[in-house]
Amino acid sequence: MKTHLELSDVCMDFPTPKGTFNALHHINLKVAQGEFLSLIGHSGCGKSTVLNIVAGLLKATQGGIIVNGHEVNSPGPDRGMVFQNHSLLPWLTVYGNVALAVRQVFGGKKTRAEQREWIEHNLELVNMAHAMDKRPHEISGGMKQRVGIARALSMQPQILLMDEPFGALDALTRAQLQDSLMEIQARLGTTVLMVTHDVDEAVLLSDRVVMLNVGPGATIGKVLDVDLPRPRERLALAESADYHHCRAEILHFLYAGHSASAAEPAPAPAAGAGETRLHLLPKKVANG
Repeated sequence: MKTHLELSDVCMDFPTPKGTFNALHHINLKVAQGEFLSLIGHSGCGKSTVLNIVAGLLKATQGGIIVNGHEVNSPGPDRGMVFQNHSLLPWLTVYGNVALAVRQVFGGKKTRAEQREWIEHNLELVNMAHAMDKRPHEISGGMKQRVGIARALSMQPQILLMDEPFGALDALTRAQLQDSLMEIQARLGTTVLMVTHDVDEAVLLSDRVVMLNVGPGATIGKVLDVDLPRPRERLALAESADYHHCRAEILHFLYAGHSASAAEPAPAPAAGAGETRLHLLPKKVANG
């Protein structure tokens, strides 16, 4: 398949009072058109840094990002971003939050009627058209995240970047949004690059899972092909030997002490928001 996104020899250093901190070390990765790829690893290994470099929010110290054969160094509507925090403007309605992105990208290209139709179309994609006149404080956390996804999709990005988009949600809402994301991505054929801490989420959604070694100087430790047929049904996957094999491969990597130096085993993640989550497939519904 055609390479859509390429990370070429990406290194990232940050200045600190104690000297330079090397966050990423020679990251090389090719993502195919329409591929769903997840980045996973322990907290602090540089996953979000990779995503921010691709988004153009950070500039790599060395190397670069290539989209469709062209190097990019700044944000652009060809790369839509969905954050863990929905980042909706509280004084705008659901419709207004999506309209903000549409007017920025299509203000001179679509008539007002076309813009309204496009906004409503993207809200329908995430099943939020019924709440278009509500403000963020009037809707649930899962609904807010749906609006964030609709806003990103409304820019008609070539690549959708997602930074733990469901991490702050309860298990049932997270499962529902995962299902919605799989349906939308299958319909639109959008290339997706997602950061996650959740092993089950990575296997359920991805075509490939990229595992990063523990930093500093984080590198790609392993790339796992998730050769599971689509569309994917979580209940069927709960009984799938191939699913459990993929899950075990990731868990083994995360807990076998893979690091840049491999001098000592990596610590198990501490309990809390930054932990590596292992329970997205419930028991017979979401395994945990």
